[in-house]
Amino acid sequence: MSSAVDASLRTPNQLWIGGEWRDALSGKTFPVLNPATEEEITQVAEADSADVDLAVAAAQKAFESGPWPKMSVTERARLLWRIGDLLLENADELARLETMNNGKPIFESRQVDLPAAAACFQYYAGWVTKLEGATIPVPGNYFNYTLREPFGVVGAIIPWNFPILMAAWKLAPALATGNTVVLKPAEETPLTALRLAEIFETAGVPAGVVNVVPGFGPTAGAALVRHPAVAKIAFTGSTAVGKEIMRAAADTLKSVSLELGGKSPNIVFADADLDAAVRGAINGIFYGKGEVCAAGSRLFVESSIHDLFLEKLTERAGKLLVGDPMHPKTRVGALVSREQMNKVLGYIESGRGEGARLVCGGEPAPQNGKGFFVKPTIFDGVRNSMRLAQEEIFGPVLATLEFRDVEDAISQANQTVYGLAAAVWTRDVKKAHKAARAIKAGTVWVNTYNILDTASPFGGYKMSGFGRELGKHALDLYTQVKSVWVDLND
Repeated sequence: MSSAVDASLRTPNQLWIGGEWRDALSGKTFPVLNPATEEEITQVAEADSADVDLAVAAAQKAFESGPWPKMSVTERARLLWRIGDLLLENADELARLETMNNGKPIFESRQVDLPAAAACFQYYAGWVTKLEGATIPVPGNYFNYTLREPFGVVGAIIPWNFPILMAAWKLAPALATGNTVVLKPAEETPLTALRLAEIFETAGVPAGVVNVVPGFGPTAGAALVRHPAVAKIAFTGSTAVGKEIMRAAADTLKSVSLELGGKSPNIVFADADLDAAVRGAINGIFYGKGEVCAAGSRLFVESSIHDLFLEKLTERAGKLLVGDPMHPKTRVGALVSREQMNKVLGYIESGRGEGARLVCGGEPAPQNGKGFFVKPTIFDGVRNSMRLAQEEIFGPVLATLEFRDVEDAISQANQTVYGLAAAVWTRDVKKAHKAARAIKAGTVWVNTYNILDTASPFGGYKMSGFGRELGKHALDLYTQVKSVWVDLND
């Protein structure tokens, strides 16, 4: 482990399978980097298909026998609540580990991600005792009722932008409904998932109920998707990989839920509170360094206020502190990897080449010559046909477009293959509701942006995926309904 790593931050570097820490069967490891310093944090065991076989076998055994299927619902609820408590008790350490591994500002890790992850486990702790079936009045002398039952082994594949929060979004409802899980974190950011395994053990989660197998998508991820004993795949990531998962899952006809990419429209009408809308636009694209699936990466501004709004926006963007993610006042940290930084810089060059006007940013911002930093970037004069307006960049790059009226705004907003989120800024309540209904997106914010809560569903339309995470809707992703008929005839 690098000497630059805080001595208080420890994390296992093996696979967590069947309640034990194991090396990969191949003996392979891979480096995990700090994107702000480019230093190696540690080497982590690299799972492949043989390790995934072991993890799935452990999860299957835990689902079918042992303490997990015999555990009362009240005991399972207490266990999930305890996990939430342990996340809060260890929040400082986990937040620092998350920031070190992902590059996001410590403010986001500590004040947003960790409390939200804890709340997720405790919210679903409340649902454990409320999973009910129904009795159905059917013709004839029969008693018909339904049961909601777990799938069995769930394969959860999570991205690198919100590592611990995305783990919580998958694990909490899957465990609440009685499943067992094999979790594959992103290869860029496996550290908090491994630390989470320790927290599960401390909380009393039985061996094999949760297994953590860091590795690469084409090996560990693909093996998990193909495995015949995995009944359900829950995936968050890119649309391209989501398509691959659907194709691979077809061979075993396993259930799949996908939360994928976005190119979300953020629409500002002339009658909006412009200062609030500027703050919302900044938060919508530069929070999380823009590495957010629901980022408001397409900003639509009504023509009559365009110049004034852009002036306010550019001034505020210029005040964002880019730098050391561990500094409490930093608001834009390091992109997760050199590959991602180069991708973002490539889109910036593409925007220039397509004729968009660069208003601010547009270049790397290394700290002491190191780190995968990119300055907050705003383009104006963007046309909806440009790559800047159609492709997910996943970085701190905002494309600004103009519109004439409500109909034009809605039309342009819907001219995308994605449909994850959107926002509308206006003081006109009728206009707000009209736009919210007409925009094809799973979440629409009115006079705010990036507000989420565990109780409220989240997911996409179109090529942003299907299924709804969070809220009671997530319970549908991890249960199947059984109909039972009882003959009461003499």
